[in-house]
Amino acid sequence: MPHPYQDPALPVAERVADLVGRMTLPEKVGQMLQLDARDGVRSLIEDVHVGSILHTSPEHVLEAHDLTEQTRLRIPLLVGEDCIHGHSFWEGATIYPTQLGMAASWDRSLVERVARATAVEVAATGIHWTFSPVLCITRDLRWGRVNETFGEDPFLIGELASAMVAGYQGDGLDDPTAILATAKHFAGYSETQGGRDASESDISHRKLRSWFLPPFERVAREGCRTFMLGYQSTDGVPITINEWLLSDVLRGEWGYTGTLITDWDNVGRMVWEQHIQPDHAHAAAAAVNAGNDMVMTTPQFFQGAQDAVAQGLLDESALDAAVARVLTLKFELGLFEDPRRPDPAREATDIAPPAHTALNVEVARRSLVLLTNDGTLPFAGGLDADASGRARSEGTPRTVAVVGPNADDPDTTLGDWAGRSGQVDWLPDGHPRHMISTVLDGLRAHVPADWSVTHARGAEILTLEPDPAGAFFPDGQPRPPVVASAAVDDAQIAEAVAAAQGADYVVAVVGDRIELVGEGRSTATLDLLGGQVALLDALEATGTPMVVVVLASKPLVLPPSAHRAAAIVWAANPGMRGGQAVAEVLLGLVEPSGRLPISFAAHVGQQPTYYNQIPGQHGDRYADLTQRQPFAFGEGLSYTTVSYADLRVLTPAVGPDDTVRAQVTVTNTGARPTRETVQVYLHDVVTSATWAAKELKAYRQVDLAPGESVVVDLELPVADCTIVDRHGTRVVEPGAFDLLVGPSSRDEALLAGRFVVA
Repeated sequence: MPHPYQDPALPVAERVADLVGRMTLPEKVGQMLQLDARDGVRSLIEDVHVGSILHTSPEHVLEAHDLTEQTRLRIPLLVGEDCIHGHSFWEGATIYPTQLGMAASWDRSLVERVARATAVEVAATGIHWTFSPVLCITRDLRWGRVNETFGEDPFLIGELASAMVAGYQGDGLDDPTAILATAKHFAGYSETQGGRDASESDISHRKLRSWFLPPFERVAREGCRTFMLGYQSTDGVPITINEWLLSDVLRGEWGYTGTLITDWDNVGRMVWEQHIQPDHAHAAAAAVNAGNDMVMTTPQFFQGAQDAVAQGLLDESALDAAVARVLTLKFELGLFEDPRRPDPAREATDIAPPAHTALNVEVARRSLVLLTNDGTLPFAGGLDADASGRARSEGTPRTVAVVGPNADDPDTTLGDWAGRSGQVDWLPDGHPRHMISTVLDGLRAHVPADWSVTHARGAEILTLEPDPAGAFFPDGQPRPPVVASAAVDDAQIAEAVAAAQGADYVVAVVGDRIELVGEGRSTATLDLLGGQVALLDALEATGTPMVVVVLASKPLVLPPSAHRAAAIVWAANPGMRGGQAVAEVLLGLVEPSGRLPISFAAHVGQQPTYYNQIPGQHGDRYADLTQRQPFAFGEGLSYTTVSYADLRVLTPAVGPDDTVRAQVTVTNTGARPTRETVQVYLHDVVTSATWAAKELKAYRQVDLAPGESVVVDLELPVADCTIVDRHGTRVVEPGAFDLLVGPSSRDEALLAGRFVVA
């Protein structure tokens, strides 16, 4: 007869209680461990009784399932992976733009569709858990993980993260295509010192409540099943054991009952890096007592937790509570009845089907932001596509010179957490090259048949050198090499100049590379490295109309020659179909519609540059430089012009339970269609504590035909018109508010209408 925990007719709580009661102490501790499986799985399962594995090659996933079925209790594994913007490390999977690129769409439904499609591909391969989305707020562009975020605004982050969680988790965990979403990195991880990744984050409780916690609170209340804790410490306390955040706020105020997982070796870092625990027994006890459920890649936790129980540092009942939350996930996923092994039939149909490729093209198009344009774009005044997607000739053959180190770089086109970005070892050649469209590929495939496309690399970006601190970190992980700016190569520049002189247009694709991106890869500069500035300067001197495509993981500081170019397009890391999308926009086959989710800086010394800063006492400039961003949050051009007029606040007097209603007239005053993102900001005129001058509170996207005028209805619940007061309480204060409506966060672009909260 089966044990009660094996009876699917029983309630989950009864099954969990029965199973926990049958487990030995080593089995309980092992169930709390998630370990790196790149070096094999047998010892993890047979010796450590591991509850979860990550970084598991397809071959090891199958082996792990077979071994688990031979264990005493046959507790199924949770298989996790960083499926960040697609099934990152499955050869042939669909890789979308990075989160930052997706955020430029400002489209909740589009992001949810990406997450849903990703879940379908991931679930087919036997992966149950993705460590996504990232809810961190980018405020310092030097930080290495900017590309993983949705940008700088808490409201936009909350909207898109909520959509991504919904897409991953589908119709519920019993959905065979559902995967567990992870809200990370809880919380304040991105507020670094000097932009350095995982450094101390000095954030007051009030500041956390004001801006960093709201996106997390939203997804917690909406059912995101797991939270990952950041590496950093706040107010001297590592997040791993920060009882105020974990117990008082997350599990207390928000009532969160989901599962908490540490980031990579957070428990071990308290011993070897942060030096606040004397050994792994004390570190394990602190982590469990603080409420952690799953410990990622701290192998010493297995013995440390058992030693902690033996030494009286840890009560076994605390382990039972954590193990119960892990097992609850497994029961609710139905893994005891169906461990969701890799399914070859589903892999054949569900990985990179045509529908996902079409979605990827759509997202890539929507991720592109046109920053400047003197009228050169679209090329030849805009072209139509034939049935194959290639532009039709307008009768005048042209030549496009495509230059720059990122013009034909498939790895940078994909971005971090994909293929050869370095996190796993079973894709040494990356994703299939034929699936990836670089900018050069895109233009070759889409210019009219009688046009010519030439190519010259023009410059290098970087060289790599060994880290002088040694080949490995204290925990045994390899240190990435140190980046050095590449030397200017006069011969490369001469070749690019010759190509530009023989062309009607030059497309210069510049930016960064994956060696400058990710964990532990923050940068001290935001300048274009290597020979890129010299290349742009030389190309400008040719007089050929130059379009600069910034293909980079973050906003970079652009030189004067770029700002004087005919046009600038920001492409982030646009994913597998990114080059196709760039070509379509340049040729006018697609209208640019992206809007910046993040601000650009004019100089690295301007950091931070986010739009919703608290006003200072002495203006907004340095003695030698304005604080004004060259490109601000919310900005983006189209191939037409749009005007805003007649903002009317229909509810000038409201109470705390009411909704502010307003209307604005938006008109396409040009000759091409457009999708306009109508942005709604709020300014609280007088506040009891210092507050941001304006904050995004809502937005609407409207499609406008040439000459079309639309009255856009806007709504804002008064309950959203909050500040966090000096006591740390989020409140709506009575008084006057300005509703600010327009195409970006720029003051001069916004219409204002006042209402009063009684």
